[in-house]
Amino acid sequence: MNEDFRLLMISAMYENGGNTTHRLLDGHPGLFVYPFESQLGTALVRDPLRSMFPVKYRWPVFPLDGDSMDDYRAIIDEECKVRARTPRVSKFRHMPFDFSDDERAERFCWHVAAAGRTRANNVAAFFRSTFEAWRNRRASGRESVYVGYSPIVAVDSGQILADFPKGHVLHVVRNPWSAYADHKKRPVPLSLDRYLLAWCLVQHLALQFRVRFPGRVHILRFEDILASPVRALGPVCRAVGVGVAASLRTPTWNGRRLKEVYPWGTIRRASPAANRATAVELDAGEREAVRVRAQPYLAILGYSRFIK
Repeated sequence: MNEDFRLLMISAMYENGGNTTHRLLDGHPGLFVYPFESQLGTALVRDPLRSMFPVKYRWPVFPLDGDSMDDYRAIIDEECKVRARTPRVSKFRHMPFDFSDDERAERFCWHVAAAGRTRANNVAAFFRSTFEAWRNRRASGRESVYVGYSPIVAVDSGQILADFPKGHVLHVVRNPWSAYADHKKRPVPLSLDRYLLAWCLVQHLALQFRVRFPGRVHILRFEDILASPVRALGPVCRAVGVGVAASLRTPTWNGRRLKEVYPWGTIRRASPAANRATAVELDAGEREAVRVRAQPYLAILGYSRFIK
C-alpha cells in the first residue's frame, strides 16, 4: 500500500501559517485534504525532540505487540476525535461534520488487515478511512493525493519520506516577529527564548532535509503564499502530480469559503498588510531579541530586512 500511496504532509512552526496553507489547499479538486490538524503522533515517540515538541505533532511510533485497533487508538488525532465524539466542546462545533469515529476505526482495521501491519500502512489506512467515514464531504471524484497537517512535523521528514516513496513534505516558514507576536496571544504562550529556540531548530531541520531529499521537501515562506497563493503553491501542486487550481486563492473548509482561518489557527486575517502589522505589535526590545535569536536563519530565509 505505502509504495503507491501519495501523501503531502504540511509542516510549520506554531503561528507560521500552516493552518492557512492547509485551508488554501482544501478546495483543490485533486486533493483529499484532512479536515483538521492530522495529529498522527503516539505516546511511544521518545526521541530527544520529545522534550521540545508535543508528541501529537510527531510522526507516529507503534508498539511491536498489539493489533490494528490498538494502533488506531494510539494515534492522538485530538481535534478530529473530539469533534466526532464530543462535538459540544470542540472549537469546530459550528462546522457541519457528519463523521463516525467508530466507522473510521473499522475501516482502518480493514485496510491494515488487507495491506499488513506496518507504520506506513497504518498511516495510509488512517487517511483512507477518514475520507471513507466522512459522509458529508464535498468530493470532486478526481482526488489522488492525501494532505495532512501536523505542526513541526518537518523534523521527521526522513521517516515520512522513507515510509512513502511518493510522499512530499511542505514546510511553511513565517518571519519570526509576526509569528511570535501571534504566539503571545495564546492562553499559555512559550517564552521568547523558548519559542525562538524551537523556531530555529525547525527551520534548521527543514533546510537540512531539503538538501537530503531534493524535490520532495519544499520550503515556502508564508509571506510569499500571502502575496500570491497560486504562484507560491502551484509548483508544489505540480510536484505532487495534481496541477494548479483556481481554488488555491481562497481558504476553505470542506470546499466552503472561510471568512477567516480562525479557529483553525490564530491567524485571523491572512494578508500581507496584516502580517506586517502583527510584527510591529512587539516592542523595540522584543523585536531586537527576536532578531538576535533568529540568526542566521533571517539571512538564509530572506528576512534580514523584514522589519527595523
